[in-house]
Amino acid sequence: MSHSPLIASLSRHKLTVCLLVMQVALTCAIVCNVASIIGHRMAQMQLPSGVVENELALIESISVDETANQLAKHDADLAALRTIPGVSMVAAVDALPFSGNNWSNGISLVPNGPALTTATAYNGTPDRMRVLGLHLVAGRPFLPEEYIPLDAAHDWAGINHVPSTIVTRALAAKLFPGQDPLGKVIYPGDGPVRIVGVVDHLLRPTLDESEASDYSTLFPMLPDTTDVTYVMRTTPQDRERVLKQAQKVLAGLDSNRVLRRPQSFTQMREDYFRRDRTMITLLLSAALGLLLVTAAGIAGLASFWVQQRRRSIGIRRAVGATRRDILRYFQTENGVIVGAGVVLGVVLAYALNMLLMQHYALQRLPWVYVPVGGAALCLLGQLAVLGPALRASGVPPVVATRG
Repeated sequence: MSHSPLIASLSRHKLTVCLLVMQVALTCAIVCNVASIIGHRMAQMQLPSGVVENELALIESISVDETANQLAKHDADLAALRTIPGVSMVAAVDALPFSGNNWSNGISLVPNGPALTTATAYNGTPDRMRVLGLHLVAGRPFLPEEYIPLDAAHDWAGINHVPSTIVTRALAAKLFPGQDPLGKVIYPGDGPVRIVGVVDHLLRPTLDESEASDYSTLFPMLPDTTDVTYVMRTTPQDRERVLKQAQKVLAGLDSNRVLRRPQSFTQMREDYFRRDRTMITLLLSAALGLLLVTAAGIAGLASFWVQQRRRSIGIRRAVGATRRDILRYFQTENGVIVGAGVVLGVVLAYALNMLLMQHYALQRLPWVYVPVGGAALCLLGQLAVLGPALRASGVPPVVATRG
């Protein structure tokens, strides 16, 4: 089939063609970035936290009496919680993955040097790793003599005197790529801290768009603040009962406290990602709406052109063009327009991604979303024009003789 009629037709409708190309380009740019954001958020929602999520129940205790010995109060609380039927282990911690209570420190490899990255500092009582079910892949757990108070009364001075740390595998790879991190010294504060162990995973309390969500450090520092979280390891069927009894036990030990957020770890994770699920739903709805509008625009313009060209279509049929030729003509014409829009949309997609990275700290657009998005738009364009093209191919040759 000669393409000269197609070129001539497009050149006579420059403004209409340009508007449709721009619509397809904007749709391509937005849909590719929306798909990337949704894919990234869904991947984050599936990240392993590193703890035994289905076996943990937790409750936050805030003491009103700031003059009391908080370490002694925590020990008494832990002893009482261990007596609850169904509780196999219990620990006091200052934060957990998805808790939002994030204490981060810059990690340097030399004294007072520049920070290579930041990592969350997790603190807790000696049973913490066993309670959380952390998987130690190298090294050893903390020794009893290594534990010191957090010393919150002096602005968390414990981190300047703590002797050892356990880091995640991801943080170890960042600080010492290709090396064995055990025995290496890092500086999360003023003093040197030796790495004695590596755990597989331990997500930070708050996630971001970077690759640093698994950069965590554990320190042998005992929480000595008035605000502490008690984590109890129990079976899923006992969780509700254990949480109710824990509230009664803690309230009976000290009435001058506030008990907050008694919940399972699974509930805390669901609450953390609730806004992400809402955002995914809204973005998906917006993307589907935009695709429908674009498809409607393609189909509407094709129908308008078919109506305008009925006599010329009849003439082409009269001189020997088959129905397949007419169908192929409209599909080719639409393919040229949509293809031009997709090419321009690829450029706009990366430009939009750079803008989002600059202002909203989003991740770089993975290249795989671009060809997939472009192919989806091309397929959508062909499906949208199929109805008008079939009507055009059904125009009889006798139409050429009508006024």
